[in-house]
Amino acid sequence: MLLLQLYLFFGLVLHKVIWEALRHKSISKPSESGSAILTLIKIVKVGVLIGILVQIWLPDILPIATESFNIRSTGTVIYTVGLATAIIGRFQLGDNWANIESGQVLQDQNVVASGIYSYIRHPIYVGDLLLLTGLELALNSWMVLGVLILTPVVLFKAMKEERMLAEKLTGYDIYCQRSKRFIPFVF
Repeated sequence: MLLLQLYLFFGLVLHKVIWEALRHKSISKPSESGSAILTLIKIVKVGVLIGILVQIWLPDILPIATESFNIRSTGTVIYTVGLATAIIGRFQLGDNWANIESGQVLQDQNVVASGIYSYIRHPIYVGDLLLLTGLELALNSWMVLGVLILTPVVLFKAMKEERMLAEKLTGYDIYCQRSKRFIPFVF
């Protein structure tokens, strides 16, 4: 169990380190608004991350099963796929990434339609949802149902983001016709 906990913990830390390193890499990006709502959102996100990191080290919270090997194994695979998907998506987006809270199109932003983005428009969202689902399953926790609550919120955010990008980013509407939102070849 300790190896699983270490794997889950350091996967989340790696995810956060990559985001912070790539976010700070480009100095030429406009500064993000410092509104109270954005600050609150960032505080909540950090609080959730800390809560998840703490949960990794606690005994099973709301355990799904007493014999949990299969659930934990399945969860670990889903977690790994989600972590890889989100990280690949973030690297392939490169300097075209804007923080989710800012909801902006960057001055020199381009449509990224290659790599993982040739299959789905939102690999980071998909990856993060898979990561959270897998993490809760790997922890044998019924808290995995919380991802069901989060999924429509992410879907709504993705659709809102797509409308904005189609309005403001040349070629994004054509890209949307060629790619799927979340599931390759399906949706």
